[in-house]
Amino acid sequence: MDDVPKPLWNGLLSGESRAFTHEFWQVIEKSGMNDFIYHYVLLLDDNDTPIALTCFYSITTDIAIFAPLALRSILLKVRRFFPNFLKFRMIEWGTPITVSSPPFVAAPGVSPSAIIEHMHKLLMATAKAQGQFLIIVRDFEGQSTDLQARFSALGYHVVDSLPNTYLEIIWPSVNSYQASMKSYYRSKLLKHLRKNQAHEVRHQLVDGFDHLADVLCAQWMVVHKQADEFQREVLTPRFYREFSQSMGPRSKALLFYRGDELIGHALLLHDGSMLRWLYFGRNEATNDSLYLYVAHTVIETAIALGVQTLEMGLTTYSIKLDLGAEVRPIKIALRSTWRIINPFISLGYAVLNRPPTIHARSVFKPKNNAVQ
Repeated sequence: MDDVPKPLWNGLLSGESRAFTHEFWQVIEKSGMNDFIYHYVLLLDDNDTPIALTCFYSITTDIAIFAPLALRSILLKVRRFFPNFLKFRMIEWGTPITVSSPPFVAAPGVSPSAIIEHMHKLLMATAKAQGQFLIIVRDFEGQSTDLQARFSALGYHVVDSLPNTYLEIIWPSVNSYQASMKSYYRSKLLKHLRKNQAHEVRHQLVDGFDHLADVLCAQWMVVHKQADEFQREVLTPRFYREFSQSMGPRSKALLFYRGDELIGHALLLHDGSMLRWLYFGRNEATNDSLYLYVAHTVIETAIALGVQTLEMGLTTYSIKLDLGAEVRPIKIALRSTWRIINPFISLGYAVLNRPPTIHARSVFKPKNNAVQ
C-alpha cells in the first residue's frame, strides 16, 4: 500500500467508508494476518485521472467454511491427518475484516458495469496466472440486486453467506433504549446487567490501546479458538497496534474490568455515521453474562457517539437479536476459472455450506419512537 499514492486514493472517497481508506488498508497489510497477498487497483480514465478504486487479495480458505455441525465434525477428524483437506488458495474481491457493499468506490457518473467488467477480466487473469481456480466477490447487502445481476451475466453464481446484524440508533439515551423494549427482553437484559454489577464488572472506552496489543490479541484468540460458526482471519498483536496508531480516534476499544483485572474487550471502528463492532475478546472461555454486558455496552457507546447505525457483525445472533438487532442477508458471488467446473460451483457450495436461517424477533414495543 505504500506504493499507492495516498492523495489519489483518499481523494476518491468523499465520505465513503473508512474501510476503503489508504490508512485502513495499510493496517491490514502490515498486520501479517494469515497468508493474505493484497492487490490494490486504481482505475483511470483516458486523462489518467483516477475514477474508481478497489482491492482484492488471495488467501487460503476453507471451502466448507459454513459447514453444518455434522459435516464439520467429520472434517475435524479428517484434518487430523490431512490438515489442508478442502482448503484452497483463492481470490477474494472485497475487504477481509469488515463488510463493504459494493466492494469498490467510484467517482460520480462512473458506470458500475464498466468497473465490474474491467475487474472481472483482471481477476480472471490474476487467478489463472497464480493457478487459482475460484474467485469470490464479497459482499452484497441491501439494494444490490442490479449488481448481482451484472455478476450473474458474467458467469458468477450468487449464493448466501452469513447474515449481518445492525441496530438503527433512534434513542437519545441508553435509558430510553431500555424503556422501548418489551418487558420480557428488558427484564432479561437487566437481570444479566445486575449479574455483572454484582461481580464488579465495569468498562472504559479508549482511543489509544496500542500498548495493550499483545493482551487484546490474546483475548481475541481465546474467543477465536472457541468459535463454532465461523473462523477465517487470524489476528495478530500488530493488527491491534497498527489499528490504534493509524486510525487515531476512529479506532476505539471498550475495555472490560472485573475489579482491576482486564477481562475482555470490544474493538470498534467509528466509521462516519456508523459504528462497526469488529471483534470481541476475553480472558477465558466461560459461559456467563459477560458477552451480553459487552453487547449492551457497545449499544450504549453507539448512542453516546451519536451515530445513526450500529453494525454488530456476524455470528452470536441470539444475543444480538435479544438486544433488538436486525438481521440483513449477505450474498457473495462465486466463479471458477475452470469452465468445466464453473456450472457446478453453486451446487458444490450448497453441499458443503449451510449459512444459518435467522428469524427476526419483536423486541421493541409497537410503534416504537425515541423515548425521552
